[in-house]
Amino acid sequence: MENLNDLKKFWKKKKIFITGHTGFKGTWLSIILNLLGSKVFGYSLPPEKNNLFIKSKIKNELSSNIYGNIKDIKKLKTNIKRIKPEIIFHLAAQPLVIDSYKHPLETIKTNVIGTANLLECIRSIRSVKSVLIITTDKVYKIDKKNKIYSELDQLGGYDPYSASKVAVETITDSYIKSFFKTSILKNKISTVRAGNVIGGGDFSKDRLVPDIMRAINNKKKLSLRNPKNIRPWQHVLDPLIGYLIIAKKQFNNNITKNFHSWNLGPSKNNFKRVINIVKYIQKKEKFSFRIIQNQKFKETKILRLNSSNAKKKLKWSNKWSLYKALDETIKWNSQIKKGVPAKYICEQQFLMYINNN
Repeated sequence: MENLNDLKKFWKKKKIFITGHTGFKGTWLSIILNLLGSKVFGYSLPPEKNNLFIKSKIKNELSSNIYGNIKDIKKLKTNIKRIKPEIIFHLAAQPLVIDSYKHPLETIKTNVIGTANLLECIRSIRSVKSVLIITTDKVYKIDKKNKIYSELDQLGGYDPYSASKVAVETITDSYIKSFFKTSILKNKISTVRAGNVIGGGDFSKDRLVPDIMRAINNKKKLSLRNPKNIRPWQHVLDPLIGYLIIAKKQFNNNITKNFHSWNLGPSKNNFKRVINIVKYIQKKEKFSFRIIQNQKFKETKILRLNSSNAKKKLKWSNKWSLYKALDETIKWNSQIKKGVPAKYICEQQFLMYINNN
């Protein structure tokens, strides 16, 4: 994996277009690329109140901050055409399973039509030389044998969120085969599937670690769903570094021919039950919890990714163990409460990660 100097050498002054830059991952990615000297152009819905984007004040350091809906293809295309980006990270999405049950049509429109809009826009933008479409580990058709899923396994989604992301994978593959096989974007577009990410600054509802942080900060009891479910946990920096590696390799024509999907999941040691996460954090911070029945919404019980392709072909791997990731998330939360600037904490954790600390 590259060191800080190598990263700066490539990313400095690169024109980067990020959809969904006001979200959790999008903000972390914007902070990292800004630190590396990139020219970052963000396109997203306005941020929710008091989220990481607002707390980090990264807006003030972006080359452009555009508030727009990914479903608005006219506005999207106008801005991409004006900016002429070299690399695009597509993170704009409705990212929550439970919200997809509550608002299925909006989830499908945002995730599916939004992605199709982006792919349609870049067909005529010759400046673009690398594109990453961020999907999810939930795109795989669940096998009752609880197998570990590789990129060639069958896709399938039960809930509206998963189904929408399967559609994103299918549409991206279709555009690659239909329009980009002989264009300058040949072998320069990929979908990327990561596991459950954790990290400082995630204030999403109905996500385990953010819910725990709120319980700690507000001194309220945690409502816990599905304590026996197994998830692939990883710090947000793990997949983000993977995104940077893939984007660079595509830019430099170093991606294996016709390989357009990547798993960036955690190591086997990071497959843990929900209750294990709760009990570990309880050793560090005081909070209580109650188990609630959640029969209304179906959620996958076991989900594991095989990331051997990324390890072999990208030289990528998770650097932080689950417990290191949890420790750094807890530290982030503690430092924020002490008044340490959010952007500074993110930058320091990124530097610590890159320097193998």
